[in-house]
Parts: sequence; structure tokens; C-alpha cells
Amino acid sequence: MTRNVPNILVVDDDINICQALSLILIKRGWNVEVANTGKEALQKAQVRAFNVALLDIRLPDIEGTKLLKLLPKTTPKMIKIMVTGYPELRNAVEALNDGADAYLMKPVRPEDLLITIRAKLEEQQQSERATEETMTGFLETRAKKLLENVRAE
Repeated sequence: MTRNVPNILVVDDDINICQALSLILIKRGWNVEVANTGKEALQKAQVRAFNVALLDIRLPDIEGTKLLKLLPKTTPKMIKIMVTGYPELRNAVEALNDGADAYLMKPVRPEDLLITIRAKLEEQQQSERATEETMTGFLETRAKKLLENVRAE
């Protein structure tokens, strides 16, 4: 298992929610950055790869569902978890269709948040391992074929 400490981006316009979520996550030993607008989140995501982004549905400058599509594709694939105080079926369906990996309601219970993040991080690590194994297998096969071609000449 990778020993790297996950980087988590908390995006919410409510400073108190950002502080509360940050404390919960930092207490687990994870790296946390906060953004209070979609623009700030995009700027931070351009500079640093985040394993997880916790996104509010309603931000002052953009809907969280739109932000889902704008966040850069990173390696490992950024896990996007919508956290909302506006539980509407339309929002949940739209968020999941637009690439959200999970959808949580405010007020978020710390246990639910941590369980969700841990499960998604484990999926992320498994996906990375599978990709590494596939690439290793491909490279080994390619190297053998190249070596066979060199010997045949």
C-alpha cells in the first residue's frame, strides 16, 4: 500500500464548514487545502494534485456540479465528493452524472465522511496498482519481443 499522505481539497464558501472539515481530516494525518470559491479551487488544482476534492453544490461563483467538470484530470484520478445542504434528487443525479464519486448531506457526520473518503482512497490505490501491473506486464512483453528481434538479426 502506498504510504503517501493524501492531499484533500475542501471547497465551500462557509468558512466554518471549511474549518470543521479541515480539522477532521488533518487529525487523520491528511494534507488539506481550502478554497472558498470555484475559481480558487481551480487555481489550487492547477498547481497541486489532489487525491480528493470535497465540493459544496452552491458556491458564490459557480455551481459545484459545473466545477466537477472543470477540475483537471489528474493522476491519480481525483475523487470528487459532493457535500451539500440542499438535498434535492435533481442535484444528486446531476452531480453523479457529471462525475461525482459520492454525495453527502450536510451536516456531514464525521464518521460518514471518513468512511467515504477511506473507501474511495482504497479504490483509487487499487486502480493505481492495476495500472502499474498492466504497464509492467506490457513493458516486460515488449522488452522480450525486442530482445527476440535483436537475437534473430
